[in-house]
Amino acid sequence: MTRHNGKRLGFFTRLLDDASPGERYRLAAEQIVAAERHGFDAAWVAQHHFSHDEGGLPAPFVFLSHVAAQTRTIRLGTGIVTLPLEAPLRVAEDAAVFDLLSNGRLELGVGSGGTPSSFGAFGLDSAQRGPIHAANLAIVRKALAGEDVGGGNHLYPEGKGLLDRIWQATFSVDGGRRAGEAGDGLMLSRTQPRDKDRPNATLAELQHPIIDAYLAALPPGREPRILASRTLFVADDQQTALHWADIGLRRIAEKFAAIGHIINGDSLDDLIRAFDTHVGTVDDVVTSLAADDTLERATDISFQVHSVDPPHELILRSLELIATQVAPALGWRTLASQLPRVAVAG
Repeated sequence: MTRHNGKRLGFFTRLLDDASPGERYRLAAEQIVAAERHGFDAAWVAQHHFSHDEGGLPAPFVFLSHVAAQTRTIRLGTGIVTLPLEAPLRVAEDAAVFDLLSNGRLELGVGSGGTPSSFGAFGLDSAQRGPIHAANLAIVRKALAGEDVGGGNHLYPEGKGLLDRIWQATFSVDGGRRAGEAGDGLMLSRTQPRDKDRPNATLAELQHPIIDAYLAALPPGREPRILASRTLFVADDQQTALHWADIGLRRIAEKFAAIGHIINGDSLDDLIRAFDTHVGTVDDVVTSLAADDTLERATDISFQVHSVDPPHELILRSLELIATQVAPALGWRTLASQLPRVAVAG
């Protein structure tokens, strides 16, 4: 994608609406259609296996194909494909077919995954996720490049255009370096556990070193692609916003604390701070986002309502307020109409 003087704005969903699976998928599709209508540049979906509380979508390419048929311009991204749990050649094939059918709109985000319990079901050890991820990503890259993947076989349809649209998600400086060395995009999370030695570190203080390592490792002439995901729920009044934040953040607090997320205090303000949440009226979130100087270095920003998880109608309203008031107030603008069409094989 071409760089512009502005931020590419995205909407991210883990498909966690309080509904049946089919209704979750319908609502998420409607939210992405609304994001396109409001000028968002991209929509991202997460892949999670088994747990309906963590994420409701094990098959992102299937879902995104459904969404692609209902949209025209919005780019559609995987945030992420949990690559160690996938057959890498099948990922390359699915990505190439989907990219063809969507007229070149796929952004291929990959990562090593964050749910240890899922690995056993696939006969894998979560402790080995790093090496498995690296090996599988190498196979995906080789297939997309059109190289022989064994037995004289080559990917069909070809997917060379996707080599410039791979993104790597990471929590670590080493991960940022690896993404940079590969010339891939860098995906930063909405929140991160704090080190016990730095319990009050800001998210920016944790993520700036990752960005530094990424930029230092990026090959000369390679355009940086840095996607910062952030939790953002904006409502017409503060009471509504804080009501849903209190419900959502308290629901996850115990589970996150159990895996090492340090939470100092139990007030709503404490939870908002611990989970790096931007919530409130337009003025509230403009002030909050402006204080996050990581965003100044991001080329792409993707907003999600998790883990506030308000009802569907409030998500639609939040999308509208982001596009019409929050983004302009911060000097950001949607760029979908200015991005060139990506040529794909016919």
